[in-house]
Amino acid sequence: MSKAATSSLPRTIGAHAVLLAYTVIALFPVLVIVVNSFKSRNAIFRSPLALPTSETFDLIGYKTVMAQGDFVQYFQNSLTVTVVSLFLVLLFGAMAAFALSEYRFKGNTMMGLYLALGIMIPIRLGTVAILQLMVASGLVNTLTALILVYTAQGLPLAVFILSEFMKQVSDDLKNAGRIDGLSEYRIFFRLVLPLVRPAMATVAVFTMIPIWNDLWFPLILAPSEQTKTVTLGAQVFIGQFVTNWNAVLAALSLAILPVLVLYLFFSRQLIRGITSGAVK
Repeated sequence: MSKAATSSLPRTIGAHAVLLAYTVIALFPVLVIVVNSFKSRNAIFRSPLALPTSETFDLIGYKTVMAQGDFVQYFQNSLTVTVVSLFLVLLFGAMAAFALSEYRFKGNTMMGLYLALGIMIPIRLGTVAILQLMVASGLVNTLTALILVYTAQGLPLAVFILSEFMKQVSDDLKNAGRIDGLSEYRIFFRLVLPLVRPAMATVAVFTMIPIWNDLWFPLILAPSEQTKTVTLGAQVFIGQFVTNWNAVLAALSLAILPVLVLYLFFSRQLIRGITSGAVK
């Protein structure tokens, strides 16, 4: 074994140890929630870190959630808001990124910097102005209000990531498409988008998770029973004096499923998108 390989071994072990520790810390709360959702109320408080046994196993939490007819509606609302917002963010973000990376015009750089400010400035700082705008537009207690806010929230990051990837797409490929008579839209959809799929997957994951888990804007803009999202709907089981912890943990466990499915679906593209450019 060479000296260089020997010296890099401790670094590799240390890096993997740090990553493993971070993974354990990140997944531990999720595992506690899921495990306790399958236990009786007494078992949750008596031994919260223990696995369910034949004596402590109980599905009362899931039965309560399913019996709550509105919870299915809450789940559908979250799914609708997330899917539509994600589609709009990817579509408009990719189009804006293509324009900024492909065409040189006056103010091109300033426009990119302006959009990047949206990453640094939290959208919650504009909550009062957003609420006033939605009231004036008659969009309070509608899913449209949430979709508009989440689309605006996700666009800066989408444009920032996708524009960097689109700059790496070969100009010869795009020029060849133009010579063959393809329009700019067909070049965008047929030539450029397929080549930036890893970046699209990265944007999709980093955009979906904050939308799905958000409690702030659903509580302010859409708190009615018809428009509640799953995170806001879980508050139904939390009372001032009594909290149904079985139902709360079951609701949260069900809310984790879409995020888990998305990650498993996009995992390969996500890793490629994050590591792209690390090795030339």
